[in-house]
Amino acid sequence: MSSAAAWMEPSLDVDKLSYEIFSILESKFLFGYDDHKVFLPSTPATPVAAGLRHSSVGKVRILSIDAADGILAGAALVRLEATLRKQSGDTTARVSDFFDLAAGSGAGGVLAALLFTRGPDGRPLFSAAEALRLLAKHRRRLASGAQRKGLLGGILCRSGGLLRRVFGDATLRDTLKPVLIPCYDLATGAPFVFSRADAVEADGYDFLMEEVCAATCADAAAGAAAVEMRSVDGRTRIRAVGGGLAMGNPTAAAITHVLNNRIEFPAATGVEDLLVVSLGGAEAPAAPGKPAAPLSAEALARIAGGAQADVVRTHPSP
Repeated sequence: MSSAAAWMEPSLDVDKLSYEIFSILESKFLFGYDDHKVFLPSTPATPVAAGLRHSSVGKVRILSIDAADGILAGAALVRLEATLRKQSGDTTARVSDFFDLAAGSGAGGVLAALLFTRGPDGRPLFSAAEALRLLAKHRRRLASGAQRKGLLGGILCRSGGLLRRVFGDATLRDTLKPVLIPCYDLATGAPFVFSRADAVEADGYDFLMEEVCAATCADAAAGAAAVEMRSVDGRTRIRAVGGGLAMGNPTAAAITHVLNNRIEFPAATGVEDLLVVSLGGAEAPAAPGKPAAPLSAEALARIAGGAQADVVRTHPSP
């Protein structure tokens, strides 16, 4: 895998208003929570049982990033990471050190992948500041042509290029913590969630991170072609369109995963055992306009409606 520093610009100015907005997040997550154990890093992901390990300190901490503006979410994470470093006293701490699971859709899925994929040194591939600089530096390039409606369209909707240089041969198994990144599979007509837990259990569910990011960012409403991809063993084929269409807010999927996964999270028996930080607008998908072939407006509406129904059916009752 390539060094993250090679893709960075020296600095990036985030406007003052953004920092004021994200200070609200900071106060809610850090100072509105009275358990000081939140500042302790979660348990390192050392292989046990099926190659997984749960956090043994406090609540299960979930980071969920919507399929919204990656720059705004990235700026929030930069501020959060800086404050976590200050509060914990660890100047090298990363966002992934303080969360037990990350879920992201669309641009949020790319951020989750950047922050939770293991780098050559065994630490996260990117810090929050590095991830934000990457998105800002390549913003125009990544949102070119017909994909300009989506921040991470264009080249991110194809395998190779920038994604290949960033992630190299890393797969879902190479994440430091459990990660969930959704897309919609046109082959099966149902949402598909890329999951580290599934990847560890079977080769047929392990995919290259570059293709996972391309799949969750494929904006069918803006005319992007579906992403054709296979698992690393070639057994599972997916024809993916974006996670934002199927699951714009992946928080429900993350909560369901934790509460129904006794191998990774045996101590989580109810929502009171969870601490969730959700970034994004959490808005339902907008009514699609006339997209480029092969998907019609009716097909997009059917996908969005069916996907949301699937999410409701899998969400546990209170």
